[in-house]
Amino acid sequence: MNNVIVAVVAYLIGSISFAVVVSSAMGLADPRSYGSGNPGATNVLRTGNKRAAVLTLVGDAFKGWLPVWIVVHFGARFGLDSTAVALAAIAVFLGHLFPIFFKFQGGKGVATAAGVLLAINPVLGLATLLTWVIIAFFFRYSSLAALVSAVFAPFFDIFLFGPSRISLAVAAMSALLIWRHRGNIKKLLDGKESRIGEKKRAAEAVK
Repeated sequence: MNNVIVAVVAYLIGSISFAVVVSSAMGLADPRSYGSGNPGATNVLRTGNKRAAVLTLVGDAFKGWLPVWIVVHFGARFGLDSTAVALAAIAVFLGHLFPIFFKFQGGKGVATAAGVLLAINPVLGLATLLTWVIIAFFFRYSSLAALVSAVFAPFFDIFLFGPSRISLAVAAMSALLIWRHRGNIKKLLDGKESRIGEKKRAAEAVK
């Protein structure tokens, strides 16, 4: 029963779409109505409002971190084990992808996944973030960096801590993140994906 409660609460926390909430609070257009239509920090940045994009990024990462960190550090007091950690991780991530509060129209999950991994273990989170930074620096594609990081994350977890239920949750998140980037994969293969800092489109359209 406790595991069910953990999963439900984590999903509800994940369902808070900071892209929509921050944009609404700052008088910006709904991020689902322009650009890629993705309610995430990258799309919010298309408005030209860097503060809104940063708040979205931090909010999405924090909501991924919070429920998992609570279970990791306080779950034992309530008889919760690694199964609860795994459930919290995948549930909060699913909440971000398919938020019940926003007609199940969620983001791609990069920031939320980063928060989850940092909560599971800071070393795991930092290793995955470092992978993102390296790929982004050399290739200048944010989506490619996210995809490569997603591929490596489960292997980092298994290498650092051994196979476990948490490893399965990390692998599931990675698979979902790759699936959510299927449009970006096509653009990468077609040579049509925008590079980091290349151009900012739609800024005028949403003003």
